[in-house]
Amino acid sequence: MAESDAGKMSFFDHLTELRTRIMWSLGAAGVGLVISLYFTDQVMRYLIDHVLRIKPVFTTPTEAFWTYMKVAMILGLFIAMPVVLWHVWGFVAPGLHKHERKYAVPFVIVGSLLFLMGGAFALLLVVPFAVQFLVNFGVQQGLQAMLSISSSIDFVLKFTLAFGLVFELPVVITLLSMLGIVTPQFLSKNRKYAILINFVIAAILTPTPDVLNQTLMAGPLIILYEVGIISARIFGKRSPKPAPAAEPAAVDGAGSA
Repeated sequence: MAESDAGKMSFFDHLTELRTRIMWSLGAAGVGLVISLYFTDQVMRYLIDHVLRIKPVFTTPTEAFWTYMKVAMILGLFIAMPVVLWHVWGFVAPGLHKHERKYAVPFVIVGSLLFLMGGAFALLLVVPFAVQFLVNFGVQQGLQAMLSISSSIDFVLKFTLAFGLVFELPVVITLLSMLGIVTPQFLSKNRKYAILINFVIAAILTPTPDVLNQTLMAGPLIILYEVGIISARIFGKRSPKPAPAAEPAAVDGAGSA
């Protein structure tokens, strides 16, 4: 193999590395699951008392148990997020310059904090309002609320995980900028389209049609997009400066005759 290709990885080498890092991430999530089992009871009580605010029922013998395990698995993922992000960085780091690879620790710390903030934002603001809106809507139609533990907790976990992932937007933008896929100029130029897309995403993710909940989702997305642009300007790949144009050679008077 030529010397210039010595540092390059083949497609199958990339697949092998991706599989290895996925296995390590799953292992970390498994360890997080074991740790989360020690306080899943408290989290379940919080979700029922402060998020759902209604006593759910279970309709099969295994429903309560598997719901408990789902909560534990999502908690385990939150616990394992620093390890997962570390392996994400390790997978994309070969595409970065040497001086850019030193940002691994800030990437992991900031990414983990944003993931936690997204989940907390959903649990404290968006999901409780959404649950109350939907339950009250059914009651106003003359129906009696009888939520099953599985469907109601699935509803909460789905949006908690979705908001956690959405709050990773600045980290994703910064990483794409460091890889040279997007530029701050491109992001700034297309800001109005990004705002429109943010409201579309908010309309899809928020479970209620009211403007308040959609704004609660779209507002942070717009702020996170702007934070991503600022971060991309600081850490993004610099475009090479254009070479100065050479001055045209003097026209020989004799040759122009």
